[in-house]
This record gives sequence, structure tokens and C-alpha cells, in this order.
Amino acid sequence: MATGLVLAGFLGLVGLTLSRANHDTAMKALHDRLQNNVIAYLAGTEVGRTGKVLLPDAPPDPSFSRPGSGLYAVVIGEDGFRWESSSAVGRDFDFLKPMPTGQSEFAGPVDTRMGRLYYFAYGVVFDSPSHKSTPLTFMVAQTEDQFEGERAVYRRSLIGMLSVLGVTLIALQLLLLRWSLTPLRKVGSDLGRIEDGDSDHLDSQYPVELTALTERINAFIDTEREQRTRYRNTLADLAHSLKTPLAVIRSRLEANGDVAVLRGDVLDQVRRMDELVAYQLARAATSGRQTFATAVSIAGHAEDLVQSLEKVYAAKNVLCEFDIEDDAAFYGEQGDLLELMGNLLENAFKWASHRVLLVVKMEPQAGRQRPGLWLSVEDDGPGIPADKMEKVLQRGVRGDERVQGHGIGLSIVQDIVKAYRGELVVDRSPEFDGARFSVRLPPG
Repeated sequence: MATGLVLAGFLGLVGLTLSRANHDTAMKALHDRLQNNVIAYLAGTEVGRTGKVLLPDAPPDPSFSRPGSGLYAVVIGEDGFRWESSSAVGRDFDFLKPMPTGQSEFAGPVDTRMGRLYYFAYGVVFDSPSHKSTPLTFMVAQTEDQFEGERAVYRRSLIGMLSVLGVTLIALQLLLLRWSLTPLRKVGSDLGRIEDGDSDHLDSQYPVELTALTERINAFIDTEREQRTRYRNTLADLAHSLKTPLAVIRSRLEANGDVAVLRGDVLDQVRRMDELVAYQLARAATSGRQTFATAVSIAGHAEDLVQSLEKVYAAKNVLCEFDIEDDAAFYGEQGDLLELMGNLLENAFKWASHRVLLVVKMEPQAGRQRPGLWLSVEDDGPGIPADKMEKVLQRGVRGDERVQGHGIGLSIVQDIVKAYRGELVVDRSPEFDGARFSVRLPPG
């Protein structure tokens, strides 16, 4: 509809422009035709010795000989002289006034009792052999009906041609629109197949203009599925992890032993259950890589985390240094950034002797809208032996088994890094010779 309205307006302007141009051309042609007829009458006119005006017997156009033809010729002069063509006999030309010598006038349409007329008048002086000057005014007129009739034929032809052209263009626009939207209909069809469970991704071949869109839709689908899987696994792990503490509590209650010992055992198991619930909730809260995530500035959050850790480990007098790029940003949930960076920094503060280094750099890649991220935390502690580095990163099957090693904080870091499709590497710090935990998140 919008295309049709725009096209109708455009063709309307084209029609008005062409009609105006045709009107100007027709007016110029009418002026030239009337002027040529005046010149033809002038060329055939003679003035005798006595001053008698003799006009040509044969008119330049046969229409001047037919009464009421719509083409008239009139000549007026001094002493009431007046000559009219056969077509003008009995017509009213009172509007005609004598013209000065050498001047002409083209006017119209002029309202007269015989209708509206266009006319061309020209003033001239004839010298007779007796040296007497005879001023005359020649006029040729044409009715407006004849002129507008020719214009009406052109307007009808123009409207017909523009109408056919408009309908043709609208039909072509509809065909082009349908053809150009075929890939979008294909995307809609493929999304329907995904909703019905017949497909996992948008896997058809799409034009290059839609590639970015379909890639982001696929990434969004993967993120949602990973989130759903993570929640399901977390609930299963939580249920599995709580079975042992609950069994211990039930057995101790059934034993009917010392109340003080029973109280201590129950409190230990409740504390353990609280830690397991907190850990599993932290895992479930990891939102993971998001297609439309906003940038979270890193520098400010790093300073807040370090200030808190310096208070906790004030007795160790740990100095934390920063090497953070000014525009460093994390594309994801702020909570994920705080968990990731907080657990790595807390681990470094825990094992460091006196120094910790936080390095954050952006890694842009051509063709990607969002740059990658490289984040590392180093300390000057005892480090991790080479034969135990892989064991540190091993994932336990049960939640309570994962509390070993460097604690549940490192397990949370692994979950976050995996959710963002990144990589976590543990090696020796080149700066302090202690441990270095490096996280690399891919560009988006």
C-alpha cells in the first residue's frame, strides 16, 4: 500500500509536469500558427493608388472560408475600414483595437459573446504609390474549444498511459517484494520447524544480508538451551549432593546419642548443606554468553573487589597491581563478571605472599562487532606444580567432590568460562613465579 501510494503520487507529479509541458508547447505552437497566418495575409495584401486595401482572395488556410470553423481573420484600419474572413462574418470582434505600427500582441483566452478566443494581432503601415500611409491591424483568432479539444486528446492519452504504467509497476513491485522477502519467509519457516522440534538450528542457506541475523538467532538458541541444561543439571547435582548430609542427619537422629555431639554433627551437616546450596545457586545464576549483552566496565568493579579483599587479608599486607586497558569491558551479566573476577582474585589473595597482579586486555577481531577479552590474575605464592595443573581444572561429577583443590570458587569460575565459551588456563606466573590463572573469552 505504501509503495502504491508513493507510486501514485510520483506518477501524478509526472502527469502534471508532462501536462504543463504539453500546454506550454501547445501555446507556443498556437502562437506560431496564428502569427504565420497573419504574415500570410500581410504578404498577400496590397494598397492601391487611391488607398484602397486589397486582401488576398485565397486564404492561407481553408478554415478561414468556412463559417463557424473556429479560425477567424480580421483586418481593421482608418476611417472605419474593416475586413473579415468568411468564417468571421457575423461575429463580434469589438475587443480588437488598432495596434501601433510594428507591435504585436498574443492573448487569450478572451471572453467574447461567441466564446473564449486566443488571438494574435499585429500593427503595420502600407505606403501607397501616392505616398499616402495606410495603417492596418491584422488579427487571426482561434476558439478555445478547438485548442482545448487537442489538449483533451493528449490528456486522455497521458492518463491512460500513466495508469497502465502505474498498474504494471505496482505488479512488478509486488512480484519483486515477494521474491525479495522469500528468505525471511524461509527464516520464519525454519523457526517453526525449531519450535516443532524438527530442527535444532537455522541451517538453511540464506543471503549475505541475513547471515548476521541468523547467526545471532542460532547463538541465542544455543544460549537458551545451555541455560536450560545448566538449570536442569544444577537441580540434579543439588539433589544428589544433599542426599548424603540428609542421610547423616537422619542416622544421627535415629541413634539417640549424646545431645551435644548430636547437635554438633547436625550443625556440621547443615553448614555443609548451606554451602552446597549456595554453590549450586551460584552455578545456576551464571547467565552465560548473550547475543545482545551490554558492555560492563571492568576497572571500577576490579577496584571495589580488591578493596574488599585487602580488608579481609589485611594481616598479609598484599599489594594488588592493575594492568587494565582504559576501554576494557565485559559483554555479559555484571554478576558473572563479579563472580569470575572475585573468585580468581580471592584465590590469588589466599595463596599470595605479598603481591598480586590483575591484567585485562581487549582482543578485537576483524569482522566481529564485539572484541574478545583476556583476563589474568597472578600471585607470588608457591604456585602449582606442573603435574597438578590439569588436576586443578578437572571437573567433578558430584558437587561435593568439586569443593576440593582450590575450593568451590575455582569451580564457579570454570562454569562461567564454559558458559561464555571461553578458556581457562593455569600456568606459572612469568612476573612473580607463582600461579597464574588466565581467562580468554572469544569475540562476539
